[in-house]
Amino acid sequence: MTTSDALALPSAPQSPPAGALPAPPVAKRVPVARTHHGDTFMDNYEWLREKDNPDVLAHLKAEQAYTDAVTGGQEQLRQDIFTEIKNRTQETDLSVPSRKDGWWYYSRMVEGQAYSIQCRVRADGDGSAVEDWTPPVVEPGVEVPGEVVLLDGNAEAEGRPFFSLGGAAVTRDGNLYAYAADFAGDELFTVKILDLRTGELLPDVIENVFYGLAFSPDGGTLYYMVADDAWRPYQLRAHVLGTPVADDAILYQEDDVAMWTGFGLSADRRHLVVSIGCSEFSETRILNFADPDGGLRTLIPRGERILYDAEPFLHGGVEKVLLTHNLDAVNSMVSLVETAEFAKPVAGQRWATVIPHDDSVRINGATVTATHMVVSLRKDTIERIQVSGLAGLGTAEQPAAVEPVFAEELYTASMGGSEFESPVIRLVYTSNFTPPRVYDYVLPTGASPTAAAGGELLLRKETPVLGGYRAADYVATREWAVAADGTRVPLSVLRRADLAQDGTNAGVVYGYGSYEVSMDPGFGVPRLSLLDRGVVFVIAHVRGGGEMGRHWYEDGKKLNKKNTFSDFVAATDWLAASGWVDPARIAAMGGSAGGLLMGAVANLAPEKYAAVVAQVPFVDALTTILDPQLPLSALEWEEWGNPITDPQVYRYMKEYTPYENVRAVAYPKIAAVTSFNDTRVLYVEPAKWVQALRSVSTGTAPIVLKIEMDGGHGGASGRYEGWKTRAWDYAFLADAIGATRLRQAG
Repeated sequence: MTTSDALALPSAPQSPPAGALPAPPVAKRVPVARTHHGDTFMDNYEWLREKDNPDVLAHLKAEQAYTDAVTGGQEQLRQDIFTEIKNRTQETDLSVPSRKDGWWYYSRMVEGQAYSIQCRVRADGDGSAVEDWTPPVVEPGVEVPGEVVLLDGNAEAEGRPFFSLGGAAVTRDGNLYAYAADFAGDELFTVKILDLRTGELLPDVIENVFYGLAFSPDGGTLYYMVADDAWRPYQLRAHVLGTPVADDAILYQEDDVAMWTGFGLSADRRHLVVSIGCSEFSETRILNFADPDGGLRTLIPRGERILYDAEPFLHGGVEKVLLTHNLDAVNSMVSLVETAEFAKPVAGQRWATVIPHDDSVRINGATVTATHMVVSLRKDTIERIQVSGLAGLGTAEQPAAVEPVFAEELYTASMGGSEFESPVIRLVYTSNFTPPRVYDYVLPTGASPTAAAGGELLLRKETPVLGGYRAADYVATREWAVAADGTRVPLSVLRRADLAQDGTNAGVVYGYGSYEVSMDPGFGVPRLSLLDRGVVFVIAHVRGGGEMGRHWYEDGKKLNKKNTFSDFVAATDWLAASGWVDPARIAAMGGSAGGLLMGAVANLAPEKYAAVVAQVPFVDALTTILDPQLPLSALEWEEWGNPITDPQVYRYMKEYTPYENVRAVAYPKIAAVTSFNDTRVLYVEPAKWVQALRSVSTGTAPIVLKIEMDGGHGGASGRYEGWKTRAWDYAFLADAIGATRLRQAG
């Protein structure tokens, strides 16, 4: 037996044995009857929702004390993983500068500081040549002549328990900088405006703002969103600088509680674009800045039940809109429509097909530059970018699309931003073991020598990974599990290249599976700490996500939601039978809606897992969605169904919602991780779930609640606290599956 073989053997758990643990906190039972559709559910722990109740706060503190006691033996492992993350990260670093209106904008990170510093420096050239878009050489830790600091997140966060930047905007003349800061973790922001000529803040301060900021072309008006009491963005407001915030005009208000509202500028910045929608249909309204008195104009009303995105622009001197839509196209398609057509009924409008529907290709969206259309699409589970010249768009003369070519089988290529007049677009490329690379892609033109090859990729940066990292030490493969109904479920299987397929290793299965969100290939420094301990890491691309197109999503939502859970169990079964791991050494992890997935599979197949980490878990989904006054509840109806009005949806949800389906079985070790100020998934859901689990579990494995009292949906703020959070999660899993020791290359 070699040294490396010895280190591959399971390591002893570092948590204390069950008999040495203190008793877990037991919340008092205050039965509350919840009755719908003739069914009554007695909820013993609903009182934990009373956030200001001293008894609730005392209970949560007791839960954290119990968690600290249970996991105290993992402290060294947590510190080891944190140190590994830190040692692999170039702490003094910066982003690739992006050009906008004669300036290069970028952010810096400094070793020992938790937050980024937003900066800019003057750009040379008029932007007409590709060379003008070559970012300046900015070295980490080296001052740049003429550098202007816009915002130092460390100074903003000083003396505060939480800080997060929720957005920023700069006027076209470059004189004013608006930024939104969250100091509580509730994702409601305070907006301030800095005069970059003087370095002084304007007296204008706007409180309780939602995500999204934009200036008018003249810089005299700032547009922003406001959320209602259920944390649903519903009002678009306009603040005229120098006037009282109380006088801000409401440009649009959405009163349908099931609709989400957002806004932005069109690619050419000639229009304000307001998007209203849910996961099944939408509505877009546009404001032409050249005719502000004309007000917002509706393109396709929501009553047509079409899900679409709109990009207005001038094409051949004619006002047109590039539509990405699902009219007779489940995977979406792209059409070009003259703006004047929207005055007619939809049935009478003329839409020119730009990209036809394809059952094997999901169109995610389309935008334009001054010369090209840029399309984001998904094919064979992989997100990629295609570009086409605007000349002849929507006609028989439309040029063929081209796309950057990459060598890896599993990767993600996504838009990293573009300027309308730029001859390049910014792309971000990554894979499971390729750190993020930033490219500028030179848009192909007939006069370009690279046109025939489909443009030129200019590498601007690859994120450095320290500590001797070599991508060749790891392997990512595409495998397929078979679900109970025969559906093939794609898996991404990540491991060290030197790992033996001998059935003794540990494994972790990760999943999400909701809202058509795809778990795309992407590099993660923290995950290396698990792989280097001999863990086989499986990402289960379960139904409810978007990896396999729109139908994949629809087969995992509403009355098909149980497919998400059975797919995950099938992924676990694949791993157990693969020969890579010991079936007794498998753990599961997921967050938010993926936390609901964790709760569901813990009820379905607790015997298949040694441990489960449920991050900010949506485990009391039925209670939440039955109350439209709770944050985001009404918006969830298009995802899960409406149990208030539909008894079939109510019965179906009650059959799987984790909190109401705990049962007398031996549950594995479970950690529910939450934040007191989370507005998306309230802390009360995991708090109640943990109590219910403990009350019925027939096993002795500890079930803990880890709560961050100053954090939000993403946990505590700052990169170092984020690394500590990830180290905690991974240490809990590694300890439970006996993977605490680093392997040695052999």
